[in-house]
Amino acid sequence: MKLVITIVMTVLLGVLSSNTHAAVDSTTLNSSVINSNLNLNRTTTYLMKGFNYIRNNATITIPAGTVILGDFETKGTLIIERGSKIIADGKKDCPIIFTSEKPAGARATGDWGGIIVLGRAGINTSSGADSAEIEGFGPGLGPIYGGQPRIDNDNSGILRYVRIEFAGVNLTGTAGNEINSLTMGGVGSGTTIEHVQVSYGGDDGFEWFGGTVNCKYLIAYKNLDDDFDCDNGFRGRVQFALSVKDKDIADVSQSNGWEIDNNNNSPSNYNSPRTSMTFSNVTMVGPFETPSTPVNALHQRGGHLRRNSLPKIYNSIVMGYRVGFRFDAAGVWNAATNDTIQVRNTILGGNLRTADTNAASSFSPTNWLQNGSFANTLLTSTSAVGLTNPYNIYPDPSTTNNWVPAGGSPALSGASFANPNLTGFDVVNFRGAFGATNWAEVWAQFNPKNYTLPTPTDFVVKAVPQALVGVTPAADCPIMFEALLVNGSCQVVGTSSGTMDPSTYQTTFCFDYTPNGSYSLVLRHKNSIETWSKLPYSFSSGAANNYDFTTAQNQAYGDNLKLVGGLWTLYTGDPNQDCVVDASDISALDNDAFNFVSGCVNTDLNGDGVVDASDISVAENNAFDFVSCFKPCP
Repeated sequence: MKLVITIVMTVLLGVLSSNTHAAVDSTTLNSSVINSNLNLNRTTTYLMKGFNYIRNNATITIPAGTVILGDFETKGTLIIERGSKIIADGKKDCPIIFTSEKPAGARATGDWGGIIVLGRAGINTSSGADSAEIEGFGPGLGPIYGGQPRIDNDNSGILRYVRIEFAGVNLTGTAGNEINSLTMGGVGSGTTIEHVQVSYGGDDGFEWFGGTVNCKYLIAYKNLDDDFDCDNGFRGRVQFALSVKDKDIADVSQSNGWEIDNNNNSPSNYNSPRTSMTFSNVTMVGPFETPSTPVNALHQRGGHLRRNSLPKIYNSIVMGYRVGFRFDAAGVWNAATNDTIQVRNTILGGNLRTADTNAASSFSPTNWLQNGSFANTLLTSTSAVGLTNPYNIYPDPSTTNNWVPAGGSPALSGASFANPNLTGFDVVNFRGAFGATNWAEVWAQFNPKNYTLPTPTDFVVKAVPQALVGVTPAADCPIMFEALLVNGSCQVVGTSSGTMDPSTYQTTFCFDYTPNGSYSLVLRHKNSIETWSKLPYSFSSGAANNYDFTTAQNQAYGDNLKLVGGLWTLYTGDPNQDCVVDASDISALDNDAFNFVSGCVNTDLNGDGVVDASDISVAENNAFDFVSCFKPCP
């Protein structure tokens, strides 16, 4: 059952202080070899120094909202070795942040090492070996990925709602030993990688060396080299991804949106498993807003397809590049002709050249892309793509909406998921990363050089709706919460969310930008009466904060709580959230009970997975007692 609780804090007294800083731990991740499980503390800021290895099947758990600073001098780097895991499970309004140790205004590309995740999913190599050292460390020094036993569904953990800023640096001082913001070697499909942003990386944004991991909601912003680099047999699936290039930031190796290889044993690089990843709903924003835009000459292609790779790209946008796609060498030309490389239902807009090859050939990539059955759309300008403001990046913006299609954009339609390669993808109508809604809101950051880092702050609230006392929710219906902060004028100034522990009735919210002050606390949940706290509550930024509604009736404004099983609880029975339990709520319950509605629905008051007489009884009793909201703020 999905419960939504909103916490509203109304400012009663003036703000007392500003800029509180969390404690800094510079020893836990200090060139450490970690062989047992390690749990970080969200209210501690970590300074990561040197190479830090998670190995011997250990797990590092990083709570939502944790800030980890990469040390510049020692090139702080986090390495998750085969068999070990990283659990970095952030939240939309409380992302995990890996960033530069430098202050706002001084952060720069390549300030620290990066994150390396290694697994046992299948890879290929130039030599034919089934394992390899990850790049960046120098010969004989790098940790191993791939190998036996081959585990294609290997699980290296979770990276969700994570930002990685200013990473990607040369680790050894030798050319070619750069690492990426997020490096994945042999990572298996049991791993979760969703809502991850890499910004101002000193090499590639995301690089996959083999493996089968599937990823969703990726952002690559102003990285030096390629944004999505696929090598050595990567066979995962990626949906919803944004790539944005800065016209002045490019690498000596030439910078592309996609760089897609098999391995570097050119031209005899047919080793298997072949690189054959599938991307859908990608927006690639190249540096050329117009053909006359002054652009670093090292910026090249939206997609460089080479070394006998077999990419599949669907429902995407490639705009503003010197070349949309390069089809490099005979192996790629033949694969395109034989339909084992596919580009379908994709918009190519405002590229100086739609496509090219690296040598004279009878294969014409532009004609191939214009095959009518492929349903690609070729547009002469970037403006014709119809995104909101895709080149509003000089200087870095505070908005996240620039890449959402405006009304009338051809990107709002034209997608197709009929191709069997897209089985299991989310089916949407739009092409590119975004439709009418913006999944980058709240958690993403497009001004990483200058924003103020949050001060991680816990607020633990104990509260439970009356009908849920003693309930253990189903695994697929966790008790979810949302939180808002409201100032003295009843304006929302912050948001948070969380999941209630059904055994303790506690939910932890993070208000990382909230200053010290005295506040009132309001709870809402999806089928209960809005309930305000007694006044006031003294909130401390950077510290542990607690409030308990269950201990006494006067913990709520107007004593508006119900005693159930020895606990003071929120009144239940308001699924339409109009702040009163009445006939309209009972009607909704009756209708759903009559239709045998089940699952995670608002009308299932007691969380047993079905709407029935037991839910109706709770609402009827509260309606008879004229239960409604009591609040000091309109």
